[in-house]
Amino acid sequence: MSSSVYVTGIGVVSALGIGVDQNWSALKEGRTGIVSCDTRKGSVLRGSLAHSDEDLKQMLGLTADQQIPRTALIAMLAAKEALGNTTVDSTFRMGFINGTTTGGMDVCERYFQDLYLHKDASNIRYMLTHDLGTVTLLINRMFGIKDYVNTISTACSSAANAIMMGSRMIKAGLLDRVLVGGTDALTDFTVDGFGSLMIYDTDPCRPFDEGRVGLNLGEGAGFLLLESEQSVEQSGNKILGKCVGWANTNDAYHQTGTSPEGNGACLAMKESLALAGMSPADIDYLNAHGTATKNNDNSEMSAIDTVFEGHELDFSSTKSYTGHTLAAAGGVEAVYSILSIVNNCLLPNLNWANQMATTDRKPVLKWREKEINAVMSNSFGFGGNSTSLIFSKV
Repeated sequence: MSSSVYVTGIGVVSALGIGVDQNWSALKEGRTGIVSCDTRKGSVLRGSLAHSDEDLKQMLGLTADQQIPRTALIAMLAAKEALGNTTVDSTFRMGFINGTTTGGMDVCERYFQDLYLHKDASNIRYMLTHDLGTVTLLINRMFGIKDYVNTISTACSSAANAIMMGSRMIKAGLLDRVLVGGTDALTDFTVDGFGSLMIYDTDPCRPFDEGRVGLNLGEGAGFLLLESEQSVEQSGNKILGKCVGWANTNDAYHQTGTSPEGNGACLAMKESLALAGMSPADIDYLNAHGTATKNNDNSEMSAIDTVFEGHELDFSSTKSYTGHTLAAAGGVEAVYSILSIVNNCLLPNLNWANQMATTDRKPVLKWREKEINAVMSNSFGFGGNSTSLIFSKV
């Protein structure tokens, strides 16, 4: 049984840019990636990556005629960055666990109207990429990982659960190294779906602000390379941090919301602290789920106030930079959590102005240096599926 789970690689794609360096520069500058985009239903604020599918294919050395979902393309870039120069060595058991909810929906949307309204089935073969597992397979063709490959879809906690599962498998001695995270691209279906719930903000989202009205969606991918001690000795990769705590709970309160008291979130945070052998006072920064919806932020803040009662806490939501990247959120924000540890800094919450009536706490509002030894990252999904991860310095 491995005693530690080391983070030795990070890769990210978001509205802030392609790669860790571009994302880090934007975070440090307080520059959001949420912009106004023209859609078939008018102008919508979204965290869109400023590259077409053709651009992404060119970066990856793929031909323009290959029908690969955008969800897979952005994941390939982020996963490749996280893997770095690490080889898929048959002497070490390696896995790939990917979280996604949109799968190949963006490709299907292009051809569904022809199929459904006009009975034109000439492009029906492209519908085969719709499946979530097919997207994982397309990504893995780049790496050829064979020992263990899996797809997780638990809504907005998908990537966080992929990280948790990979950490557990290393801890249990089932794998030596594992590429974990998640990916989702923007689709009309998801934007329209959140619009139908009346939780989409026509202005830039304002996490934890009393005047918040909803979220902005974004697209992205975030992946970590996790390794056991023996794997690190072989790979020679630089250790960026450790994954020391994780927990997943479900309060099963509502199909699309968490309980007002934040019961599931509260339990996830408490159990992750217990596994890490930490107390609330040991958490130097909390990267909150913070979607900027009324329900989510109230629920999460209630849980934070319960778990961190009597303790000051530096926290923020980086969704004010990227938009809510759905299944990818836990992966993107895990990368940001590692960057917080490596660079000893706090990441600010953009667009905040008004104190929430239900708490005395307010988020971090300016980027600043601080010794960071432990970061908690929260990801909460539909149905109350709540996951908390804890990363620490070595």
